[in-house]
Amino acid sequence: MMRTAASPDQEKHQTMPPTRMINVWWMLLAFLLLWNFAGFLLRPDNSPVVTLPYSVFIGQVKHDNVSVVNIIGSKIGGSFNHPVRWPPKQHPTAANTTGESQAAHQGASSPQQTGHPSPGGDVKTPLRKPPAGWPFNTTVQPKPADYDAFLTTFPESVGDPQLLPLLEAHGVQITANQSHTSWLLTAIMNVLPFALLMGFFWWMGRRAMKQQSSIFGIRQSSARQFNSEQARESFDDVAGADAAKQQLLEEVDFLRHPDKYHSVGARIPRGVLLVGPPGTGKTLLARAVAGEAGVPFFSTSGSEFVEMFVGVGASRVRDLFDKAKEAAPAILFIDELDAVGRRRGAGLGNVNDEREQTLNQLLVEMDGFDAHESVIVIAATNRADVLDPALLRPGRFDRQVFVDLPDVRGREGILRIHTRGIQLSSNVDLAVLAGITIGMSGAQLANLCNEAALITAGKGLEEVRQADFEAALDKLMLGDVRPLALDEKTRRVIAYHESGHALVAWLTPDADPVHKVTIVPHGQALGVTEQRPGADQYNFPESYLLSRLAVLLGGRTAEEVVFGEVTTGAENDLVEATRLARHMVTSWGMSKLGLVAYQESSQNRFLGYELGREHLPSEQRAAQIDQEIHRLIEGRHQSVTSLLTRERRKLDLLAACLLEQEIADHEKINELLGPRPQLPGDETGAAQGSHGVSPVAAFRAITTTLYSTSMQGHRESK
Repeated sequence: MMRTAASPDQEKHQTMPPTRMINVWWMLLAFLLLWNFAGFLLRPDNSPVVTLPYSVFIGQVKHDNVSVVNIIGSKIGGSFNHPVRWPPKQHPTAANTTGESQAAHQGASSPQQTGHPSPGGDVKTPLRKPPAGWPFNTTVQPKPADYDAFLTTFPESVGDPQLLPLLEAHGVQITANQSHTSWLLTAIMNVLPFALLMGFFWWMGRRAMKQQSSIFGIRQSSARQFNSEQARESFDDVAGADAAKQQLLEEVDFLRHPDKYHSVGARIPRGVLLVGPPGTGKTLLARAVAGEAGVPFFSTSGSEFVEMFVGVGASRVRDLFDKAKEAAPAILFIDELDAVGRRRGAGLGNVNDEREQTLNQLLVEMDGFDAHESVIVIAATNRADVLDPALLRPGRFDRQVFVDLPDVRGREGILRIHTRGIQLSSNVDLAVLAGITIGMSGAQLANLCNEAALITAGKGLEEVRQADFEAALDKLMLGDVRPLALDEKTRRVIAYHESGHALVAWLTPDADPVHKVTIVPHGQALGVTEQRPGADQYNFPESYLLSRLAVLLGGRTAEEVVFGEVTTGAENDLVEATRLARHMVTSWGMSKLGLVAYQESSQNRFLGYELGREHLPSEQRAAQIDQEIHRLIEGRHQSVTSLLTRERRKLDLLAACLLEQEIADHEKINELLGPRPQLPGDETGAAQGSHGVSPVAAFRAITTTLYSTSMQGHRESK
C-alpha cells in the first residue's frame, strides 16, 4: 500500500496507541452499565413502597389508613397510618373446595394491618388470577410483607370525580406537583445508551475490517512516497562525494529535460546502482536527486519484498512499479538491494524460491520500461559482489556509482554540514578535525558532532569546544572509561605492555605516529596505544605492513624482556599479527612462495557459489604457507626484541610515566623519548603516493591503529 508521508500534526493524531482506544471503549461500556442500573444503585435507603391497585387505595382511604397523598401526573403516592401487609394471606372459600379452585384463589381484598383487625374493605371476595388470554401485563405477586408507603396509578381514561371529596372527607393531606421530566432528558436517557452501544459495535466492525484488509492487502507495496515539497534535500546537503554527485547530476537533467535526450534518440538510463561502504550517504544522495529534479520519490527496502508467502514479493514489485509509472516522472529508490537481488542458485542446496521469484519479477519490471517513461530506479548496496549478474547488465542498472569514504576535504565539508545547528566555540578548527578523522564515514562524523554536543551539554556549557570534539573522538574510538581496581603488579605489566607498543612505533620510521598511550581501562581493553596516520592512505607497501607486524608484537615482547614471562593480554595482538601475515603470504605475494595468490575471495565462499569449485593448496603447499607466516612473525619478533633490549632505558621511562600519570600524549612521549627518526628523504608517508585500490578491505579505511592489552585475554579483535 502506497502511503504519503504525513505532516507532524497528522502523525501526532494518527499515532494514538490502540490500547488507549480500547480503554476508552471499555470506560464507555462501564458508563452504560452504571447508567442502566442507576435506578437500583442510587435508590435512597427509606421505607419500602408497594404498588397497589386503585381500588385497594380507595379502600384504605375509606378506612382512614391514608395520611398523606402526593399526586404527580397520573401517579399517586403516599403513606399509611398503619403498616399494611401486601399481598394478603390466602384463605379457603366455600365456593371452591377442590385443590385446583383453592390454588386459584388469592387472599382477602383488603390488606391486613399489622397488629390490628382487618378493616374489611369493600371487596369481600378473594382476588383471583386473571383469566387466560388477559390482554394486560401481569406480575407475579411477591411474598407478603409490611409496607408504610404506597404507589398507585390514577385511571385517567375513566376518571374519578369523587376522589378529591373522598380524600378531604377522611382528612388526607393532599399535595399535587407537575411532572418535571423533560422530553429532552427522556430522549437522552432512552437514546444515548443505545447510540453508545451502536458506536461500540461500529468501531469493532471497522477494526475487524482493517485487520481483514491488512491481510488481503499484504500483496501491496509498503513504499513511502514523498512529493517534491517533502523531498527537501539537495546536493548542497551532501559533502564528501563530489564524483558521485557529478554523475547523478546527469540523472537530474534527464528528469528535468527528457525531450532533449529523446530528440537525438538517446534512452534515459533506467537504473543507477549506488555502491559503497555503510554510512557514506547513499540514501541521502538518492533523496537529493529527487529534491533537485523536483519529482515524486518512492522509498522502500529490499527486505520489504521478501515474505514467507509465495508470490507476495513479486506482487509487491508489480504494485510498486505501477505506482511509480502513474506518478512519472519519478524516482524509485530501493535500499539494501542485496536483500532481494542476491545471485540465484548460490548456496549448498538452500534455495529461497520466494526470493528468486521476487528477483525474477524485478528483472521483468526493469526490462519492461518504455523508452520514453521517465522513471529512474536508484538502488543502494554495500555488497555489489553478491548481486545477480542479470540485475547488473546494461538495460537494467545501466550505471554504477561508487560512493567511497570521504577524503580530508570531504570530511571537512561533512563536518560543516553537521555543525550547522551546533554552537561552536571560536577555537574549533574543522580542518584539524577532518585531518584526524581519517577513514570515518559521513554517519560516523555526524555521530562525532552529536557526541561532542552531548558532552558540552553535560558540562553545562553553551558552546562546543575543540577539546569536546577530542573527547568525543576518544570515546568513539577507545570506548568509555571503565574504572577497575587493579593491583600494582597488574598495572606494571599493563604499563610495560603499552610502552612496548608505543616505543616500537616511535622508533620505527615506517609506522604511523603515536598519538596517545594510556593504561586507563577503556571498554574491554585494560590499556590502549593509539596511532593516527598523517594522511589518507589508499595503498600499503611491504615496509609499512612489516612495521605494523613489529608494533603488534611490541607489547608481548616487552613483557618477555622485562618480566621474563608472558600474559594473556597479547591475545588480540597475536590474532591480528597472524591475520596480517597470512594476507601478506597468500594474497599479496610478499613471501618466498612467489607471485601466487592462494586465498580465494571470502565473499564468494560466503555465498556458497564458489565453494564447490574452490582450489585449495596441497598439503605440502599449505605447510610452506604456514612456514612463511611463522618466518615473517618470528623475524619481526627477533627484531623487536633486539630493539627493546637496546632501548631498555626509554622503555622504563615511558612505563614509569604511565604508572604515575596513567596517560601520555604525543608531546609527553616526544619529551621522554626524543625526536622520532624520519625516513630518508622525509618519506614518512610512503604509502600516500599511490592512489590505487587496496588489495583487501581490511586495510582500506584505517582511521586509527589501536594496540590494546586484552582483559583476561578474551577481548574481541578490532
